[in-house]
Amino acid sequence: MARQTTPNTPSYSSSSIQNGGVSSMAFRPLLHLLLPLCFHWIAEEMTVSVLVDVTTAALCSDGSTCSQVIYINGLQQTVVGIFKMVVLPVLGQLADEYGRKPLLMFTVSTSIFPFALLAWNKSKGYVYAYYVLRTISYIISQGSIFCISVAYVADVVEESKRAAAFSWITGLFSASHVLGNVLARFLPENYIFEVSIALLIFGPVYMQLFMVETVRQAPRQDQHSTGYSKIFKVLQKRYVSMKHAGTLVLSSSTLKGISFVSFFYELGMSGISGILLYYLKAAFGFNKNQFSEILMMVGIGSIFSQMLVLPLINPFVGEKLILCSALLASIAYALFYGLAWASWVPYLSASFGVIYVLVKPATYAIISKASSSSNQGPVPGKAQGFVAGIQSIASLLSPLAMSPLTSWFLSSDAPFNCKGFSLICASICMMIALCYAVFLKEEKPANGESKNGIEDVETPLIS
Repeated sequence: MARQTTPNTPSYSSSSIQNGGVSSMAFRPLLHLLLPLCFHWIAEEMTVSVLVDVTTAALCSDGSTCSQVIYINGLQQTVVGIFKMVVLPVLGQLADEYGRKPLLMFTVSTSIFPFALLAWNKSKGYVYAYYVLRTISYIISQGSIFCISVAYVADVVEESKRAAAFSWITGLFSASHVLGNVLARFLPENYIFEVSIALLIFGPVYMQLFMVETVRQAPRQDQHSTGYSKIFKVLQKRYVSMKHAGTLVLSSSTLKGISFVSFFYELGMSGISGILLYYLKAAFGFNKNQFSEILMMVGIGSIFSQMLVLPLINPFVGEKLILCSALLASIAYALFYGLAWASWVPYLSASFGVIYVLVKPATYAIISKASSSSNQGPVPGKAQGFVAGIQSIASLLSPLAMSPLTSWFLSSDAPFNCKGFSLICASICMMIALCYAVFLKEEKPANGESKNGIEDVETPLIS
């Protein structure tokens, strides 16, 4: 029997909520969560563009992109995807048992060590060591930081106001990425890792000093249970939950269709994300400055479209039309990159990021509506989790094709001159996703639908 936990913070009544948002009383614990997370996300994002230059300089003899660095990144993406599916629910259970604060401090701290290696030395051996430590860091922190943060928000904000708090987290995440790319664009390369490490250290130190734990540990009732038995029980629950979710999805034509949409979209887009910067370096000689500019364009566009455009147009056109338009934009995004004939074309391609980022919010909305109208009762939580699992499988499969294909067409042994051929192949996956999206049959919510829309049988990552 798992250890029982209870919230350790005061409940915020409706009187503490003002003007549809969280009052200053409820905002204080959120501030102590959001501030260190903001610094953490800025620190991680500012290293993305410079890592391409560092890894290619160390592993490629000509200083440009080579097959070795592409394969290593593809292997890293696959390994992280496999282990993350196991580690994420275990970390969620540990956060429920031992508290949000220690788990958040642990997960955000894992990024310090790989970047410290590169700040110390950027030679070949240190870059290999960086990849090992960074892979472990990704397995522990990728996804878990966001999940535990959402659980912390749920502990300190009343249920009717959590949506606003969750939007702050997602908005802050996007804004942090933009700020990180701004720093990467204007900071000298020699100082980027040092600044990043300072920001990464700030996060757990601030949490230790100011963050309030929201879980109070009750007396243990499973003292004789081993750690392995607890992990097995958590994974067993996840298996049963996902099996039930699979039955639910297969019973609904809409959920089955959106599952195919999500799989093929993620198969193409995650493949592009893994090799894009290395392709641009090989094809056009881009460095951290151009990478940062492109990433800033996508980041700023995503904030604008998700926070302003989507809420305005959704009531008039519906989720299906938004999804199809976003998928069409993702196809154009991939094709312009793959067929880029001049150094300005990647900037044109990046502009489609303003639209294609709407794929996921539209997908979530369709899943929520379809699962709420299910004859098994309102079960969007279970359906969302199942589709997220499908996306994870696609993201770990894509490097198996994209890495060798990209390496082949960037080499002198390519059968024809098209360095971006792998990106064109990725666009085909998104064309298949568009075909499934066009034939989706949207289901209307059943009468008397629950406002919460989350059923109790689901075993959540974070309870």
